Amino acid sequence: MVLKVLKKTLMIASLGAAVLIGNSFIAPEAESFGNNFTAPDNRPSSFHITNFYSEKGEFKAIEKQVTRFMRREHMVGGSVAIAKDGKLVYAKGFGYADRENEVPVEPYHLFRIASVSKLVTAVGIFKLIEEGKLKLDRKVFGKNGILNDSIYLHYRDKKVEDITVLNLLNHSGGWTTRWGDPMFMPSVIARRMHKPLPIDQKDIIQFVLSKRLHFKPGTMSYYSNFGFMVLGEVISKVSGIPYEEYIQTHVLYPQGIFDMKIGGSYLKDRNEYEVKYYEPELTYYVEDYSGSGEMVLRTYGGNDMKTLGAAGGWVASSTDLLKLLLAIDGLPSVKDALSKESIKAMVNPVTPGMSPLGWRRINKYGWFRTGTLAGTSALMVRKKDGLEYVAVFNTGNWKGPRLATDIFRMMERGIRGVKEWPDYNLFELDQMWALKNHRPQVIF
Repeated sequence: MVLKVLKKTLMIASLGAAVLIGNSFIAPEAESFGNNFTAPDNRPSSFHITNFYSEKGEFKAIEKQVTRFMRREHMVGGSVAIAKDGKLVYAKGFGYADRENEVPVEPYHLFRIASVSKLVTAVGIFKLIEEGKLKLDRKVFGKNGILNDSIYLHYRDKKVEDITVLNLLNHSGGWTTRWGDPMFMPSVIARRMHKPLPIDQKDIIQFVLSKRLHFKPGTMSYYSNFGFMVLGEVISKVSGIPYEEYIQTHVLYPQGIFDMKIGGSYLKDRNEYEVKYYEPELTYYVEDYSGSGEMVLRTYGGNDMKTLGAAGGWVASSTDLLKLLLAIDGLPSVKDALSKESIKAMVNPVTPGMSPLGWRRINKYGWFRTGTLAGTSALMVRKKDGLEYVAVFNTGNWKGPRLATDIFRMMERGIRGVKEWPDYNLFELDQMWALKNHRPQVIF
């Protein structure tokens, strides 16, 4: 009955003469569109999934919890997407994408996803492994390493020759933040390297290689943004094309995700349908990373999003992130983009106490990937019971990474209040729009 009502609603909403393709969403085949493929339209792939379709009474508990959370944490805008057994059953925006112009958030709005980008990068690494172009035990530095360019051969600590792709994935490369995080200290690096701002990935790598490692590679995990930035360079070197292009053509486009991209650092770089980012109250100004000499907000000019790239630079909608999650969750409802062996390797630490690969945490409650950066917070969760969800927000918070725990608790309270999940699949709206607008088909 619910499905019939939905079909009727779709016709009323003037979605054209397209016909629903089926009652269940079958994941696209994980085939690459090729390096030369360019998405023909910048409009979000989830263009027709609007708040309208999730404004139903059965979701009151979720809306109550999200609204209360945003009010308590002073969030300007947020977006939530939930799947049950591989079907998108809820997609809703809250608050404002642009407070000044009173633009409400819709599920297709793009958000910075911060360290959720690391999961995207890890999937790219495993795609290269499955293509036979890379191995986890491949050495990264040194004459026989992947990054054996002459500029990287003047390292101070010979132990860097032992660093493998696996070490970068599970944060065991040998670096800590004892002297600061190199991804967030451009002025220091520029002075030490005797280079003008802005610096780039190559400058950061050379700077770090000029220092001693803090521990022997592979002996412990210590969270490293730098390590994942290096993985971006690995993907570029091994694939022969830029990191962002490889991820888009080999990971995202095959899943029907056409709008994820590396974001810009300034308000003027804001993408179409990207939200604005807001600072918490009593914020402070920092030096512009580009060396302009201006003092700027951390959200716009405080961080170089292009350099963060593989470690924290992507922008995405909640619904597109959920598509990616369904393609790497190891559950039977949707065909995965990676093999069972790859997915198992990503979530099972090599040894107890070591970090999972790409994911932030794996425990009895599920698989988690968090992301926090000035002006944004993101959470991806995969649970064993078939429920999976994404929540993203466009406002900074002084809690930092600890905010993810509050987001998780808020979402769990809301989900417990839903007595019965609908049987329809809102992802089918996306496919209908693709047919109508002649977008390259994903195989359903």
